[in-house]
Amino acid sequence: MRLEVKERIAEVSPGDWNALVGDGSPFLEWEWLASLEEAGCVSADTGWLPQHLTLWEGKELVGACPLYVKAHSMGEFVFDHGWAEAAERGGIAYYPKLLVAVPFTPASGARFLSRSSADRSGVIRALGEGLKQICRQNNFSSAHVNFCLPDEVEGLSSVGFEHRAGYQYQWENPGWRSFEEYLAALKSKRRTQVRRERREIAEQGIELEVLAGDEIPDALFPIMFRLYHSTVDKLYWGRQYLNRTLFDLLRERWKQRLCFVVARRGGSIIAGTFNVRKHDVLYGRYWGSFEEIRFLHFDVCYYAAIEYCLETGIRRFEPGAGGEFKHLRGFDARPTDSMHYLADPRLARAVADHLARERRAVEHHIAQMDERSALRR
Repeated sequence: MRLEVKERIAEVSPGDWNALVGDGSPFLEWEWLASLEEAGCVSADTGWLPQHLTLWEGKELVGACPLYVKAHSMGEFVFDHGWAEAAERGGIAYYPKLLVAVPFTPASGARFLSRSSADRSGVIRALGEGLKQICRQNNFSSAHVNFCLPDEVEGLSSVGFEHRAGYQYQWENPGWRSFEEYLAALKSKRRTQVRRERREIAEQGIELEVLAGDEIPDALFPIMFRLYHSTVDKLYWGRQYLNRTLFDLLRERWKQRLCFVVARRGGSIIAGTFNVRKHDVLYGRYWGSFEEIRFLHFDVCYYAAIEYCLETGIRRFEPGAGGEFKHLRGFDARPTDSMHYLADPRLARAVADHLARERRAVEHHIAQMDERSALRR
């Protein structure tokens, strides 16, 4: 087997790449990654230089990972700014670094793709060793694998990567068949809160609609981009990672994965969310509104999406990073994993010590949040 670096995802055929993805995360699919590159969202100019690592057996692609040379730590959602500062104090150049991840997307899934017929553990180890080799050959400080799977944690641990634990708030359906059954599972105070919030939105004449796949009219895509951009403009820390061209490309080649929730008043769209669906998982990604209305965010982003999940048999809803207000609405803390290789032994020892303590803190926090769940146990 041999390793090859591809400077564009287009250097690998969509069929070969997607055969590795299979039923895995939609954000690993060729169409999503290629659209980010073609739109210019991911490029050397934005600090995301594609250097996808591929593993070949003869002419057959047996493994791959989406790999980027990063000039900063923005858009990753596994924060290592403290490590960069420590490296600078120690006279270590932290950037550029290597990152195996889906750009701008804090959704867990396979990061090392493998053929179904291949030895997956061997593929993971080979790609992990390849990352270390690239670091050594190019004097990169580190290699990071964000939001990966448990078997990748195990495989990368065996080749010298350190494990970092995190958490996100996710909604899971234990067998509810309707929104009322979901409400009945909430503690009384939270159930009353949800009903009050939805009632206040309805009383203002606001109607919500879910559009998925071919139901989405082409004319809605520029509106969804404007809604996304509205959120960037409102937040002083907001950064525009996506552009209009990306939304056009997704309309052309990835509409079947999309699920938009829109809020209308008097026939006009006033808010909406950009979601992605694959099999029995819904991923919440981008939210925006043209009007500031109390509780509208919760109804559009969470309640309408939960209702859609219950109607269509979706088992899990991952609304993205952050936001403990999700916990108040029945989203419980679930662990996430990332793996990290630091080339400098001094920095590696300091990070390993930090991660050991952080893992214990994360485990304790998840246990605490489970005790305080909005759901009746």
